[in-house]
Amino acid sequence: MTAVLLCWGTTLWLEGAARLHTDVLVLAVALTLTLSSTQRTASTRRRLTALVLLPVTVAGAQFLGRLIMHHYALGAAVYTVGVSLCIWIRRFGHAAAKAGTLMTLPFVALLVVPGPALPPAAESGLVSWFWSAVVGVLACACVWLVQGLGDRYGPWRPDPEPPPAPRRASRLRPRPSTRMAVQMAGGVAAAFVCGRLFFDGHWPWAVLTAYVAASGNRGREDVLRKGVERFAGASAGTLLATGVGAAGITGRASVAAMFAVLAVALWLRPLNYAYWAAGMTTALSLLLGYFGQDAVSLLPTRLAAIAMGAVLSIAAAWWLLPLRRPSRTRTVVGAVAASRQSPP
Repeated sequence: MTAVLLCWGTTLWLEGAARLHTDVLVLAVALTLTLSSTQRTASTRRRLTALVLLPVTVAGAQFLGRLIMHHYALGAAVYTVGVSLCIWIRRFGHAAAKAGTLMTLPFVALLVVPGPALPPAAESGLVSWFWSAVVGVLACACVWLVQGLGDRYGPWRPDPEPPPAPRRASRLRPRPSTRMAVQMAGGVAAAFVCGRLFFDGHWPWAVLTAYVAASGNRGREDVLRKGVERFAGASAGTLLATGVGAAGITGRASVAAMFAVLAVALWLRPLNYAYWAAGMTTALSLLLGYFGQDAVSLLPTRLAAIAMGAVLSIAAAWWLLPLRRPSRTRTVVGAVAASRQSPP
């Protein structure tokens, strides 16, 4: 949260100096939040890679957001192919997997920033690709600065990242990375279609849920668990956001409350993903209120869209090239056989 507040404050000054739209602040917060978890133990090489890839992909995501606004079907298709390719390239090794994870961050931020769902009258104020790239650089700098100072002067030290496991040829055909990419494409594409049909401009909620539930897919049960946890967390967040809205928190007070909720959600996230989902639902409701929308009246719509996204992602994981988790007996037998074949 220190990195988030630092990037938000820097971007707030930039917004006033360059006369940008408020969505640049949301982009800064979204990028810093997601980048912090992926760069904690990153090597210098990975950080330099992030410094190159993140601004480029953020700038490209802004073009994609405008494409979705003007040509929804084409933009949805490009988005679906983009997130699927970021998963498919994992087949090329550890470095490609890390790069793919990094490249998905702007795609997630695109769903959090309300740009694609804003009315056409607000399009002219949206942040340009150049300033989006600048915000990407600022997010990298703030995350590295805070984490470097924390490692040097703070009481906590991160566990070193384990070395990548040696690559082994998978007997599964198609490969797991291909199966995960196909499942992601199926769930996200269905969420784009159903989200637009049933929720109109609020389609990002369904797409974001479909993406989150399918990301890091370890099998059917994993996707089912994450889908249920996200829906449960969103339900709790709906109740919390209703209480916050009833209290009449608006303006700057809502911004302070949003950061407080995000801090608590980050603290509780290691315990269960449902806490993070609850915090994000509440924070996004406060954000909608800041942009002038009636967040309380939209909460049932948000909950229905989240439920639909979870169901679509679970359906794709269960029936579209499913990844079945090997049984414990097969795992033990395989480990014993491998130990007998290895040299003493």
